[in-house]
Order: sequence, then C-alpha cells, then structure tokens
Amino acid sequence: AEAAKSADTLILTVKPQDMGTLLDELAPHIPADRLVISGAAGIPTAFFEERLAEGTPVVRVMTNTPALVDEAMSVISAGTHATPDHLATAENIFGAVGKTLRVPESQQDACTALSGSGPAYFFYLVEAMTDAGILLGLPRDKAHELIVQSAIGAAVMLRDSGEHPVKLRENVTSPAGTTINAIRELENHGVRAALIAALEAARDRSRELASGKKD
Repeated sequence: AEAAKSADTLILTVKPQDMGTLLDELAPHIPADRLVISGAAGIPTAFFEERLAEGTPVVRVMTNTPALVDEAMSVISAGTHATPDHLATAENIFGAVGKTLRVPESQQDACTALSGSGPAYFFYLVEAMTDAGILLGLPRDKAHELIVQSAIGAAVMLRDSGEHPVKLRENVTSPAGTTINAIRELENHGVRAALIAALEAARDRSRELASGKKD
C-alpha cells in the first residue's frame, strides 16, 4: 500500500487467483492517474478497471521466463483508459528484458498459450530428446550439449533467415535420409495434433483463470 501511494507505475504480478484480494488492499491507495500494469494470466483489464478509481489506465502484459536472460517475449494490450504513452511506458519497461509485441486484448489468451507458457514446451522437448540421446548410447551431458546448441542454432536461423520453417526443415530433409524417417515417426505418433491440442488447453485454462476457477 505504501508503494502504491507514491509509484508512478505499478506492476502487479501475483497469481491470477490472488489478484482480487490484492486489488482490494491497493485500490484505496492508487490515484486515477497512475499506470497499472498486470502480469497475471487470463485476467482482463476490465477486472482492474472495475476495482480501481474511474479512469485508471491499465495495461495487460504477458511475458515469459526468458526475461531472466534478457530474451523475453512480452505481449502488451491496452485497457479502456490506456493511451499510446502508457503503452510506450510498458514497452520501455519490458523491452529492457527482450522483445515486445502489441496485440488486441482479445488475443491475449492465445498469446499466453503460445509464448507465456511456450518456454516450458521447449524445455519438455529438450528433456525428451536428451532421454532419447541416452537411449541411443550418449552420455547425458553430451546429449544435452548437442541438443541445446542445435536448438539455439535453429532459433537463430528462424529469427534471422526470413525463411518459412517448412523451408528450413526441408533443407535438412534429404530423400530417404535420417531426418525424413524421424519426421515420419513424429507424424505417425500425432505430435503435430498433440501440440495443437496442448496449446488449446493452455488457452482454455487462461480463460478459466479469468473466471476465477482454481481447479
């Protein structure tokens, strides 16, 4: 409450289920001219605007854990009273730890599924590939190093080459070679469909959090 009285910008980053309680504590101490930035998954800016002084500018941001290494992807949306200057302030804050992207708030739940939770999917994939490397006879540390550097290289190529991922994959996939056999097994096991279903589940959970559902 003491910080809320004096800060020009407030960034609220508690769990979605706890945001209502926090706002009940802070609302009496937040003047209407203060910028409030939410980092909570699923909660719309209207949730804040209903609980804060009339006209309080609110900006919704979904960032991700690569902020720890200055490689975050932060998605930014304006509330009813947020101006371009307020959005620029949010971009300056989160731009210090990675990239930012403005989207309509209606797209925030999808962005949460893709980039907010996204790093976990890559960690999961690296974990599985490391286990495969061990099964193929490699020591864990060597398998890990091979996979991590391959992931970094692939990410840089995706970012810098301007090529579609299909084209980049095809460049590695020679006729009757090792890669196409691996891709066939991924398709046989429905990996593409599983990823789509997983992201839909993450989006749906983001929507549930907005409604206050805990389980």
